[in-house]
Amino acid sequence: MRVMLVGQKWLGAETLALLRTEGCEVTQVAAPANDRLAVVAVENGIPCGDPGPTLPAAWVPEGTDLIVAAHAHCFVTGGARARARLGAIGYHPSLLPRHRGRDAVRWAVHMEERVTGGTVYWMDDRADGGPIAAQDWCFVRPGDDAASLWRRDLAPMGLRLFRQVLTDLRAGVVHREQQDESVATWEPSFDRPALRSASKR
Repeated sequence: MRVMLVGQKWLGAETLALLRTEGCEVTQVAAPANDRLAVVAVENGIPCGDPGPTLPAAWVPEGTDLIVAAHAHCFVTGGARARARLGAIGYHPSLLPRHRGRDAVRWAVHMEERVTGGTVYWMDDRADGGPIAAQDWCFVRPGDDAASLWRRDLAPMGLRLFRQVLTDLRAGVVHREQQDESVATWEPSFDRPALRSASKR
Protein backbone atom coordinates (compact mmCIF):
# COMPACT_ATOMS: atom_id res chain seq x y z
CA MET A 1 0.00 0.00 0.00
CA ARG A 2 1.30 3.44 -0.96
CA VAL A 3 0.72 5.92 1.86
CA MET A 4 1.26 9.64 2.35
CA LEU A 5 1.81 10.65 5.99
CA VAL A 6 0.79 14.03 7.38
CA GLY A 7 1.79 14.71 10.97
CA GLN A 8 4.27 15.80 13.58
CA LYS A 9 5.83 15.07 16.98
CA TRP A 10 5.94 11.65 18.64
CA LEU A 11 2.80 10.23 17.06
CA GLY A 12 3.89 11.29 13.58
CA ALA A 13 7.33 9.73 13.93
CA GLU A 14 6.00 6.52 15.46
CA THR A 15 3.33 6.24 12.78
CA LEU A 16 6.04 6.48 10.13
CA ALA A 17 7.86 3.58 11.82
CA LEU A 18 4.59 1.65 11.97
CA LEU A 19 3.85 2.18 8.28
CA ARG A 20 7.30 0.92 7.33
CA THR A 21 6.99 -2.09 9.65
CA GLU A 22 3.62 -2.91 8.10
CA GLY A 23 5.19 -2.95 4.65
CA CYS A 24 3.67 0.29 3.37
CA GLU A 25 5.53 2.43 0.86
CA VAL A 26 5.53 5.96 2.25
CA THR A 27 5.34 8.19 -0.83
CA GLN A 28 5.57 11.60 0.88
CA VAL A 29 5.66 13.13 4.36
CA ALA A 30 4.18 16.51 5.25
CA ALA A 31 5.57 17.84 8.53
CA PRO A 32 6.82 21.12 9.99
CA ALA A 33 10.47 21.81 9.28
CA ASN A 34 12.83 20.38 11.89
CA ASP A 35 10.02 18.48 13.57
CA ARG A 36 10.80 14.99 14.86
CA LEU A 37 8.83 13.42 12.01
CA ALA A 38 10.58 15.53 9.39
CA VAL A 39 14.01 14.54 10.73
CA VAL A 40 13.16 10.82 10.64
CA ALA A 41 11.70 11.09 7.14
CA VAL A 42 14.82 12.78 5.78
CA GLU A 43 17.03 10.20 7.52
CA ASN A 44 15.13 7.48 5.68
CA GLY A 45 15.24 9.20 2.29
CA ILE A 46 11.50 9.94 2.17
CA PRO A 47 10.43 13.16 0.43
CA CYS A 48 9.33 15.63 3.09
CA GLY A 49 8.10 19.21 3.18
CA ASP A 50 5.81 21.64 4.96
CA PRO A 51 2.75 22.66 2.91
CA GLY A 52 1.61 25.22 5.49
CA PRO A 53 -1.88 25.39 7.00
CA THR A 54 -3.53 23.29 4.27
CA LEU A 55 -2.52 20.23 2.28
CA PRO A 56 -3.41 20.85 -1.39
CA ALA A 57 -3.96 18.14 -3.97
CA ALA A 58 -0.64 18.83 -5.68
CA TRP A 59 1.21 17.56 -2.61
CA VAL A 60 -0.26 14.05 -2.89
CA PRO A 61 1.90 11.85 -5.18
CA GLU A 62 0.17 10.09 -8.03
CA GLY A 63 -0.66 6.49 -7.16
CA THR A 64 -1.10 7.13 -3.44
CA ASP A 65 -3.60 4.72 -1.90
CA LEU A 66 -4.16 6.36 1.48
CA ILE A 67 -3.36 9.54 3.42
CA VAL A 68 -2.68 9.01 7.12
CA ALA A 69 -2.89 12.01 9.46
CA ALA A 70 -1.07 11.49 12.77
CA HIS A 71 -1.10 14.63 14.91
CA ALA A 72 -1.61 16.53 11.66
CA HIS A 73 -0.52 20.17 11.57
CA CYS A 74 -2.53 21.13 8.47
CA PHE A 75 -6.02 20.69 7.05
CA VAL A 76 -6.21 17.89 4.46
CA THR A 77 -8.29 19.39 1.66
CA GLY A 78 -10.95 17.60 -0.31
CA GLY A 79 -8.75 17.79 -3.39
CA ALA A 80 -5.92 16.10 -1.52
CA ARG A 81 -8.22 13.38 -0.19
CA ALA A 82 -9.55 12.74 -3.69
CA ARG A 83 -5.99 12.13 -4.95
CA ALA A 84 -5.68 9.09 -2.69
CA ARG A 85 -7.50 5.96 -3.85
CA LEU A 86 -9.02 5.26 -0.44
CA GLY A 87 -9.09 8.79 0.97
CA ALA A 88 -7.62 9.90 4.30
CA ILE A 89 -7.76 8.65 7.86
CA GLY A 90 -6.84 10.53 11.02
CA TYR A 91 -6.57 9.81 14.73
CA HIS A 92 -8.50 11.83 17.30
CA PRO A 93 -7.94 11.22 21.04
CA SER A 94 -11.57 10.98 22.09
CA LEU A 95 -14.55 8.71 21.74
CA LEU A 96 -15.95 10.54 18.73
CA PRO A 97 -18.37 12.15 18.31
CA ARG A 98 -17.61 13.37 21.85
CA HIS A 99 -14.98 16.09 22.32
CA ARG A 100 -14.43 17.18 18.75
CA GLY A 101 -11.85 19.95 18.63
CA ARG A 102 -8.18 20.56 19.37
CA ASP A 103 -8.08 19.92 23.10
CA ALA A 104 -10.04 16.69 23.45
CA VAL A 105 -7.75 15.17 26.09
CA ARG A 106 -7.69 18.32 28.22
CA TRP A 107 -11.48 18.55 28.12
CA ALA A 108 -11.94 14.91 29.13
CA VAL A 109 -9.75 15.53 32.20
CA HIS A 110 -11.30 18.96 32.89
CA MET A 111 -14.81 17.48 32.84
CA GLU A 112 -13.68 14.79 35.28
CA GLU A 113 -14.71 11.97 32.98
CA ARG A 114 -13.68 8.48 34.03
CA VAL A 115 -13.69 6.92 30.57
CA THR A 116 -12.35 8.32 27.32
CA GLY A 117 -10.73 6.82 24.25
CA GLY A 118 -9.44 7.28 20.74
CA THR A 119 -10.87 7.10 17.24
CA VAL A 120 -9.44 6.57 13.77
CA TYR A 121 -11.90 8.16 11.38
CA TRP A 122 -12.27 8.90 7.68
CA MET A 123 -11.51 12.56 7.15
CA ASP A 124 -14.01 14.80 5.39
CA ASP A 125 -14.72 18.54 5.32
CA ARG A 126 -15.99 18.55 8.92
CA ALA A 127 -13.41 18.80 11.68
CA ASP A 128 -13.34 15.39 13.42
CA GLY A 129 -16.69 14.57 11.88
CA GLY A 130 -16.08 11.78 9.37
CA PRO A 131 -17.13 8.12 9.60
CA ILE A 132 -15.44 5.97 12.24
CA ALA A 133 -12.97 3.33 11.07
CA ALA A 134 -11.87 2.02 14.49
CA GLN A 135 -12.32 3.02 18.12
CA ASP A 136 -11.15 1.96 21.59
CA TRP A 137 -11.52 3.22 25.17
CA CYS A 138 -9.48 3.65 28.35
CA PHE A 139 -9.97 4.80 31.93
CA VAL A 140 -9.07 8.29 33.09
CA ARG A 141 -7.27 7.53 36.35
CA PRO A 142 -7.26 9.64 39.52
CA GLY A 143 -4.51 12.23 39.30
CA ASP A 144 -4.30 12.12 35.51
CA ASP A 145 -3.59 15.24 33.54
CA ALA A 146 -3.73 15.56 29.77
CA ALA A 147 -0.04 14.75 29.33
CA SER A 148 -0.04 11.60 31.46
CA LEU A 149 -3.24 10.29 29.87
CA TRP A 150 -1.86 10.95 26.39
CA ARG A 151 1.49 9.29 27.03
CA ARG A 152 0.19 6.25 28.90
CA ASP A 153 -2.93 5.37 26.93
CA LEU A 154 -4.08 7.60 24.10
CA ALA A 155 -0.91 7.93 22.03
CA PRO A 156 -0.18 4.16 22.02
CA MET A 157 -3.86 3.58 21.30
CA GLY A 158 -3.55 5.68 18.14
CA LEU A 159 -0.81 3.40 16.84
CA ARG A 160 -2.82 0.26 17.64
CA LEU A 161 -5.88 1.64 15.88
CA PHE A 162 -3.87 2.69 12.81
CA ARG A 163 -2.45 -0.86 12.65
CA GLN A 164 -5.96 -2.31 12.94
CA VAL A 165 -7.30 -0.17 10.09
CA LEU A 166 -4.29 -0.92 7.87
CA THR A 167 -4.82 -4.64 8.47
CA ASP A 168 -8.49 -4.29 7.54
CA LEU A 169 -7.71 -2.34 4.39
CA ARG A 170 -5.15 -4.89 3.21
CA ALA A 171 -7.85 -7.53 3.65
CA GLY A 172 -10.25 -5.47 1.55
CA VAL A 173 -12.36 -4.45 4.56
CA VAL A 174 -13.36 -0.77 4.69
CA HIS A 175 -15.19 -0.02 7.91
CA ARG A 176 -17.17 3.25 7.94
CA GLU A 177 -19.61 3.93 10.78
CA GLN A 178 -21.34 7.28 10.68
CA GLN A 179 -20.94 9.33 13.85
CA ASP A 180 -24.08 9.81 15.93
CA GLU A 181 -24.69 13.54 15.67
CA SER A 182 -27.27 13.44 18.49
CA VAL A 183 -24.47 12.95 21.05
CA ALA A 184 -21.76 15.03 19.36
CA THR A 185 -19.92 17.72 21.34
CA TRP A 186 -17.50 20.44 20.27
CA GLU A 187 -15.17 22.09 22.76
CA PRO A 188 -13.12 25.21 22.05
CA SER A 189 -9.36 25.35 22.42
CA PHE A 190 -8.10 26.17 25.90
CA ASP A 191 -5.45 28.66 24.78
CA ARG A 192 -5.31 28.83 20.98
CA PRO A 193 -7.33 30.73 18.35
CA ALA A 194 -10.66 29.20 17.44
CA LEU A 195 -10.53 26.55 14.73
CA ARG A 196 -12.17 27.80 11.55
CA SER A 197 -15.27 25.88 10.55
CA ALA A 198 -14.82 23.49 7.68
CA SER A 199 -17.28 25.46 5.57
CA LYS A 200 -14.85 28.41 5.56
CA ARG A 201 -11.76 26.40 4.62
